[in-house]
Amino acid sequence: MYRKSLMDRLDNTVRPYAWGSTTAIPELLGVRPTGEPQAEMWMGAHPGAPSRTGRGTLVEVIAADPAQELGAEAVAKFGPRLPFLLKILAAGAPLSLQVHPDLAQAKEGYDDEERRGIPVDAGHRNYKDANHKPELICALTEFDGLCGFREPARAAELLDALRVDSLKPYVDLLHAHPEEAALREVLTAVLTADRAEMAHTVTEAAAACARLGGDHAPYADIAHHYPGDPGVIAAMLLNHVRLQPGEALFLGAGIPHAYLSGLGVEIMANSDNVLRCGLTPKHVDVPELLRIVRFEAADPGVLRPEASPDGEEVYETPIDEFRLSRYVLPEGGATHDLTRPTPQILLCTAGSVRAGEHELSPGQSVFVPAGEKAEVSGTGTVFRATVIV
Repeated sequence: MYRKSLMDRLDNTVRPYAWGSTTAIPELLGVRPTGEPQAEMWMGAHPGAPSRTGRGTLVEVIAADPAQELGAEAVAKFGPRLPFLLKILAAGAPLSLQVHPDLAQAKEGYDDEERRGIPVDAGHRNYKDANHKPELICALTEFDGLCGFREPARAAELLDALRVDSLKPYVDLLHAHPEEAALREVLTAVLTADRAEMAHTVTEAAAACARLGGDHAPYADIAHHYPGDPGVIAAMLLNHVRLQPGEALFLGAGIPHAYLSGLGVEIMANSDNVLRCGLTPKHVDVPELLRIVRFEAADPGVLRPEASPDGEEVYETPIDEFRLSRYVLPEGGATHDLTRPTPQILLCTAGSVRAGEHELSPGQSVFVPAGEKAEVSGTGTVFRATVIV
């Protein structure tokens, strides 16, 4: 007998990565901190930590009837799976400096490692799947990050001000070559330098950053968390960005980046493909990294959404696997009809929001199957994650 799908309240897993804040997610949820880091709360159907519903895990719910849950158009375009993962991310310490492949690079890299028989869980494996991993971070609090390369002349100025002799060759390279060649040569030199010599350089540079403060201050903090790591110098080649609440960054393929501190809503294509540049004890595959990185200096492109007539504020991105928007609902405001022919996750981040029959407080969320009636009301902020078909 045909039974219409339901809007499901989600029970979500919090991942305790070492870089996570011990307080930010508990404060959002209104619960007592455990004293342990709480880094990411996952909302979606990622097999590593799928959301749970009254009908089973979201993986099981979707697998039982993909067309009903996701909609025929989404299944035709993305296959019988939810193509995005939504998170609340709380950085208490810097994450690894990293980059993600584009779709063709991911497929090529995955197929190559499969042919070579490298186990998917091997520490030196780069490609866990054949998908790309574009992502968007939207700040809930002031949020610091690194995104994309600085102009080589600006990076040279930042390094030169430290007055560290072992950095002078990098300063000269940044001045002597065209943009792409300069950035490539310096990043290559930093990541392939003798580790003991580089550790000494990082120690000197960190002390100078702490002494100078200002634009150098973030790198002193990074070095505090990752003493001697070559990624500290690599990080100084990148734009430092401070987002205000409601502002966002889109991280496309090949763009080196790292989140440093703050609480935000993150959404990404459902993939685990990461190539690391530093600020990590994990494997750094320098040749493959250099193949993937886009050596282009650019403004990081902070996104500030504008409200449409119905109150929806959309964070525009150039990909279809996810679409993130938010509604800021004033006291006594109207009810908004969010019904779509695509799957949705609705996440409350402030106030008290009613989604269908569910009352949502900050940090609570629901999964809305394709075509399911989805009305929201109340006073607060609700983020909406869906796809473009």
